[in-house]
Amino acid sequence: MNPDPTRPAAPPGALDAQSYYAQHPAPGVPGVPGVPPGGSASTGSRSALIAPVVGGVVTALVAIAGLITVNSSVASAGQRLVTPEAERPKVAVADQAEVAYCTPRFKEVLERVLHSCGLASGEDRRGCKPADVKTFASISDEDFNELFTPLKGRGGVLMFDTGKDELDEKALKLLDEKWFERKGARYFFVVARASKTGTQASNRALSHRRANSVMFRVKETAKDDPDVEKKVGLLWLGNEFAQLSKAYCEWTNSRPGEKCNEEAINRSAFVSWVDCRL
Repeated sequence: MNPDPTRPAAPPGALDAQSYYAQHPAPGVPGVPGVPPGGSASTGSRSALIAPVVGGVVTALVAIAGLITVNSSVASAGQRLVTPEAERPKVAVADQAEVAYCTPRFKEVLERVLHSCGLASGEDRRGCKPADVKTFASISDEDFNELFTPLKGRGGVLMFDTGKDELDEKALKLLDEKWFERKGARYFFVVARASKTGTQASNRALSHRRANSVMFRVKETAKDDPDVEKKVGLLWLGNEFAQLSKAYCEWTNSRPGEKCNEEAINRSAFVSWVDCRL
């Protein structure tokens, strides 16, 4: 008689039932070594064999990835040695920098004035009267004023009394301040004018004397600079060319507390360093 109906009967002629079932235990029996509940001996064996294999594969993959990374880094380093700065953007150095107003149009007009008035050619003549500006430089009133309009915050307007060419104390102070604000610029412009009062010839001569008054002061201030005359460009326009509008009264000038109109602003000499490279 089969003692355990859940187990198959022992084949005829086999061991007695107790010995047979001792050698063929039922799967999933708790307490039987090597056989987990709900599992089998063959499943446990396969897991034990697979685990070291998987671990070996993972280790190999990690090693391969490391070799690829090292080779890539070495290749990149080699490329940088061959062309170390090929793709790096170049940073502008100080002597290459220019201020915002140095547009192509501004520099075009400036260069015409420099060459036409003898300021860039090393000639003895260093200045322009109205006819020079209009004939040699071929610049209209609007173009000429456009040349200096961007210098509103850089330059200053030295004011004169009617019919006079002497610089008063306030004008001298402003001129000295502007001269010492060079900041590496090459040219210092002096543009003298006269108002509409008087004849064209007398105002042309008056504006010339005003320009010279500024030049005399600059030479006195920069007496230790042997090349000072090569840095200063004198232009005298009388009342016949490039008259200033009342809007220029808003610029820095030597008489800020006084009444300013077109007559007053043209009894003046505009001074400024120009920062553009040509």
